[in-house]
Amino acid sequence: MSFSEISIYQVKPDKTNEFEAVMKEAGDMMKATEGCQFLRLIQRTHYIKDMKTIKEGLEPDKLTRIVKCVRYALYWEFDTEKSYGKAQKHLYDTRWKTIEKCLIVPHDKILGNVII
Repeated sequence: MSFSEISIYQVKPDKTNEFEAVMKEAGDMMKATEGCQFLRLIQRTHYIKDMKTIKEGLEPDKLTRIVKCVRYALYWEFDTEKSYGKAQKHLYDTRWKTIEKCLIVPHDKILGNVII
């Protein structure tokens, strides 16, 4: 059973380039980490305005303005909790201070075993 993390980052609008650059560097490092099976970082660019969008299978609406932050979600999956822990430490030791400076609030994490 794999172990995963989903992190939600709220990035200061004037720090998006810096955040994306450090996450690209970190992503290359994390993908090479022992036990890392999958990694994706997405920027929130769309939203669902109402149920009509879902019920009728319409395209989601594009965001047109930034209110207070730019949101990103990171998903990474590991073979074991132990591999995940080692990767977290390595990320913290090498890139965490730079990442943290880009955020308006501490990021939110969801951790757990992969079901499907």
